[in-house]
Amino acid sequence: MGLARARRSSFAVPLALIFSSSLVSARQRPPAAKQAIAVTPEVAVGPQYYSTHVYVNPEDIDRFVASILATFGGTASKPAVTTVTPTPSTTISQIILSPAGIFSVFGYKTPVPYPFGAERTGYLVTDLDTAVRAARAAGASVLVAAFDDPIGRDAIIQFPGGVNTQLYVHTTPPTYKPLERNPENRVYVPVDSADTFIRSFVAFSHGKVVSNDEHAPGAEIGRPKETYRRVRIESTFGEMTVIVTDGYLPYPYGRETTGYEVANFNETLTKAKSAGVQILVAPYQGDQRQSAIVQFPGGYIAEIHSEIKK
Repeated sequence: MGLARARRSSFAVPLALIFSSSLVSARQRPPAAKQAIAVTPEVAVGPQYYSTHVYVNPEDIDRFVASILATFGGTASKPAVTTVTPTPSTTISQIILSPAGIFSVFGYKTPVPYPFGAERTGYLVTDLDTAVRAARAAGASVLVAAFDDPIGRDAIIQFPGGVNTQLYVHTTPPTYKPLERNPENRVYVPVDSADTFIRSFVAFSHGKVVSNDEHAPGAEIGRPKETYRRVRIESTFGEMTVIVTDGYLPYPYGRETTGYEVANFNETLTKAKSAGVQILVAPYQGDQRQSAIVQFPGGYIAEIHSEIKK
């Protein structure tokens, strides 16, 4: 769903695991996320420019791209062999533009230089140098200083909690239509850094916390007898769900970096399975949505969901 259709985000609350059926800490914390004040320039362009970075083996790219197109629809660029890092490397690069969101696909023919491969997403910004300064001012660290790539410039930053994100600009600014439903950046952070991460990201993005559920059902993270904290944030960058846990996560929870909202949940899963996509977590209901976690050919894990209409 788009920003115009604001709905609750799901960030898990800092969970202090106690020896009972609840994951939620009983201690009182100030509403740190709500106190965050943006003092930096706004650099976001739009949620339709938020891309998920997907790293697959070169031999899996064709199958992966075909499975995404079969599941969500859209178009893919022609694969190009290029260097997208500031140090020597070679990758097959391909972009998928789907109604569900953008996928930046990389199939490295050489070893992947550190710390590339750990960045989850890419955000288009209005000016890269301004965005890097804004990120630092908001408490993020710069892991990879700004560098040129074949079509623009990039940098990689790390928010508190270890969340790595690429910032990018294109020499020729792209123009994409707004999506009917924006993808959801799903961020798992530890209890100790959750509020710091939320303050930092809200300040950088000029976003807002739209929900903060201290007792979200643990079934959403594979722990049905417990609860956890779920926070949802919306900004011009798009939607984000922050999941705060003690790190006791059964597979595959925590491996999905993006959630994709679709109009017809059952039809999408049927298309996915026909395209060779595995269902890792069977469909379940929670937080007014129907969800499943799937794995695409090549190993990419994602969440797919749709709203439950009242």
